Amino acid sequence: MSTTAQMSAKERISALLDANSFVEIGALVTKRNTDFNLQGKEAPSDGVVTGYGLIHGSLVYVYAQDASVLNGTMGEMHAKKITRLYDFALKVGAPVIGLVDCAGLRLQEATDALAAFGDVYLKQTQASGIIPQITAIVGNCGGGSAVLASISDFVFMEEKNAKLFVNAPNTLDGNNVNKCDTAAASYMAAKGVADFVCSDEEALYENIRELMAVLPYNNTEEATGETDTDDLNRQLDNISGELTDTSFALADISDNGLLIEVKKDYAKEMVTGFIRLNGMTVGAIANRTAILDEKGKTAAKFEDRLTTAGCYKAEHFVKFCDAFHIPVLTLTNVSGYAATVQEAGSIAIAAAKLTYAFANATVPKINVVTEKAYGSAYITMNSKHIGADLVYALEGAKIGTMDSNLAVQIMYADELKGASAAKISKEKASEYDELCQSATSAAKRGYVDAVLAPETLRQHLLYGFEMLFTKRENLPDKKHGTV
Repeated sequence: MSTTAQMSAKERISALLDANSFVEIGALVTKRNTDFNLQGKEAPSDGVVTGYGLIHGSLVYVYAQDASVLNGTMGEMHAKKITRLYDFALKVGAPVIGLVDCAGLRLQEATDALAAFGDVYLKQTQASGIIPQITAIVGNCGGGSAVLASISDFVFMEEKNAKLFVNAPNTLDGNNVNKCDTAAASYMAAKGVADFVCSDEEALYENIRELMAVLPYNNTEEATGETDTDDLNRQLDNISGELTDTSFALADISDNGLLIEVKKDYAKEMVTGFIRLNGMTVGAIANRTAILDEKGKTAAKFEDRLTTAGCYKAEHFVKFCDAFHIPVLTLTNVSGYAATVQEAGSIAIAAAKLTYAFANATVPKINVVTEKAYGSAYITMNSKHIGADLVYALEGAKIGTMDSNLAVQIMYADELKGASAAKISKEKASEYDELCQSATSAAKRGYVDAVLAPETLRQHLLYGFEMLFTKRENLPDKKHGTV
């Protein structure tokens, strides 16, 4: 049974949508199955309220499951109401938002209930990349409902009462909910399943509305943002001190400090989120080497290397941005790949998927090398070699194969055996830095379009994305890639 009895399904919808904008569809639909004593049980709306309304004056379709009706379980007619909502959404090009409070499959309906789940999965798959899909979990989201949530583009979870699980914690060998609550919002966020965790339902609805304000409503429209009120010529005077924790840097770059960070608690060495530049929504991806607290002190540190989780996090985000024609900005600071036994068996495929996502994306793409860009990890992070439209480097940035001291030890292994090895090493490393590692040397070869003073970065990004606004690119004709 759900633990979230404080709001009814209709109250939840009202809290999400613009005031007095909800119109219900299919209010009188109810179950048809009468097996296992269901004939004697009332099922108003078959446990799900469906309809449409407005967020920020724009149309959205919404359904909210009612845990007071058969525990919110999904059966035949319950699913038909949701799939009909998807039919409307696909016809008119509007997002679908699901408010989930569901115990899973309706056991009394057996294969009819299984077919119901399949029908919803199919509609979600057909809608993927055409309209945004958001699932907000406000109670239980168990079994097949967990798959439904994960097919969505974004998953929101209420921190205290939301539970997301395919198998409940107590059914896992050697585990129980007190030992490790694998259904909890905090656990799902740390594993990358939940994109946003909200302190309560009120915050959850506010955060969904905030996200909808920066997203396009389908794959043929631009995001409808507010008119920019930030200074287009604003200098980033503090940017140099923000490049370790790039969430601060992205907020500084963005109009009026806006950053909606996605999967904040997962793969924290990689920042993904939405910003605005001159009112235009931009998807931002950035390597991070530290987390700073509100006082500017270092709370956590990370290596400047790509990890498996970081690659998967960024890949998923790039694919969403590309599907909805949202330009992509990257802040690159990588010296290579994570070098651990745990990463050895997974980093190659994860980096391949991220490389493919950047190379396959046809949206405007700008890369900024902030500190280091070494080896093939540099190639993976939205380099010009895999399709970035513009590449900038901040003054002092290094671009090359590896750290100059290591390169010299390899190239001059024989010369560095004598008494003057330290002097030779220092001289050769300096020479290698100048000729092969500097941003200027990369710019001379056409791999970097401009070397920028850090404080001017926002201005150049505004120029670059405005120039690329009408970009159109056609890839070779194929059904789809296989990476």
